[in-house]
Amino acid sequence: MKHFFKYCIVFIAILSLNLQVSCQEKSADDLSFFENYQNENSDNQSGSENEFKLPKIDLSHWKVTLPIGRPIEVAPPEILSYATNETLKPFFYNDSIKGALVFYTYPDASTANSSYSRTELREQLVPGSNSTNWTFEQGGTMKGTLEVAEMSKDASGNYYRTIIMQIHGILTNAQKELIGAADNNAPPMLKIFWVNGQIRIKTKVLKDLNSTDTEMLHEEAWGDDSGYTFPEYVGFDKFTLEIKVSNGRMEVILNEKASVVYESIHIQKWGIFENYFKAGNYFQSKDKESFAKVKYYELMVTH
Repeated sequence: MKHFFKYCIVFIAILSLNLQVSCQEKSADDLSFFENYQNENSDNQSGSENEFKLPKIDLSHWKVTLPIGRPIEVAPPEILSYATNETLKPFFYNDSIKGALVFYTYPDASTANSSYSRTELREQLVPGSNSTNWTFEQGGTMKGTLEVAEMSKDASGNYYRTIIMQIHGILTNAQKELIGAADNNAPPMLKIFWVNGQIRIKTKVLKDLNSTDTEMLHEEAWGDDSGYTFPEYVGFDKFTLEIKVSNGRMEVILNEKASVVYESIHIQKWGIFENYFKAGNYFQSKDKESFAKVKYYELMVTH
């Protein structure tokens, strides 16, 4: 019996030692696993904090008009700090998840010669100046990737519309003096609308093809064409628009496949004007509660 108890004590001691070693090894394994997990998780968290996207837009040759003030305009170099500009933030800001520049607007202040509000970019060939512009003979291209992210509806349940791109005419100082105009404003040759999820184009036509060069400078000499709507439905999805202009020719391309070309006598006559590109959210509503949000992922202009 004494030998039996002796063997039991020895057996229990050996078992205890094995369990202790096993637990130590397990603890070491668990610690190693935890440390590895912590390191991996730390790397992932570090990466996620830095995972933000910026729009591919160089604002050094654009000024923006806001739907507030008289209205307020911000030009280079101030516009380059738009992310920290408290005046711009509510209307002109980054969606860093999607990598887009947001243009938000609602009816409030409007520019001269308009009754609608906008958050819209205006091209400036010379940063900070509106005086230097381009002709169709000089040519130019504007290409953007964008989406209409939000659009409110009217009382009948129909979506409002907005202008997302333009080519706007402008009188030189000499032309302004020649016709005695109050300002340098000239008609917009091209307006591209988002209407119920489709892209619609409106251009200008000369009312009297026998007008003299001086008569053509007057805004009332030009009227609207019947318009063209691309068959493709873009809805609230991302799409690409490109405008190409050259001497006597203008082309608009949707999603790099559908195209409409203008090269009539009206475009040729338009060569008398200088022009500038516009892009953004020129909201076509005066209803108090209405609003629109447009997002640009890319915007590029060449001349």
